[in-house]
Amino acid sequence: MVEIDAKNKDFKAVSAAVKEAVAKGDSVTLRNAGKIYGIGAGFKKAKIKVVGDAGDYLGIVNAGGEIEVDGNAGNFVGDNMNSGLIKVNGNAGYGVGMYPYGGIIYVKGNAGDFSGTMNKGATIVIGGNVGLEVGTYMTAGKLVVAGNAGKNFGNFFIRGTIYLGGKAESLGHNVKQTELCKEDIEDLKKMLEASGIKADATKFKKYVPESEKPFYHKKPAKEATSCRS
Repeated sequence: MVEIDAKNKDFKAVSAAVKEAVAKGDSVTLRNAGKIYGIGAGFKKAKIKVVGDAGDYLGIVNAGGEIEVDGNAGNFVGDNMNSGLIKVNGNAGYGVGMYPYGGIIYVKGNAGDFSGTMNKGATIVIGGNVGLEVGTYMTAGKLVVAGNAGKNFGNFFIRGTIYLGGKAESLGHNVKQTELCKEDIEDLKKMLEASGIKADATKFKKYVPESEKPFYHKKPAKEATSCRS
């Protein structure tokens, strides 16, 4: 394991040190990185532990790395990631999991506006509350919010599944609540357990797209799952 102290260092110096360690196959412990952006960006194989807070763009275009933050993270966690795991044990800023094609993002605390926007296949689990326009333009994947959501939750929903443990200030266009199946509850339990987030899976609400054409509302969407007795 390689320990890197980012105190009084700029992004380039920290990035070069992390890349060198990862290239050798070492895991990395990073300290004093609250102002360092782009930690763990684009790695196919990496194991990075951030002690304390992390800056913006944590794990962007992640392609298989494992990144864990003890504290809080900035904006755009996991932006455009393809695979791998990002875990934030505190809060995160706005734009968690924007445009991701795959991978897993766990945020134990709160997350900001526009989280899960244009999710194309990632699993995103947030243990606290989220802001407005969360899950907007989702086309695939899963979004789990254990707390409450702001305005326009799931706006212009296209495909995928959203679960909400609390209340939404308002639902967005083309999103509807549907029955929470036994299979959904089991899936939620697995995701919550894996993320370390404590919540009652049976209390969640499930949301799916109302139409396959959210801009026109012409064709009803096929249910993602139907409950079996």
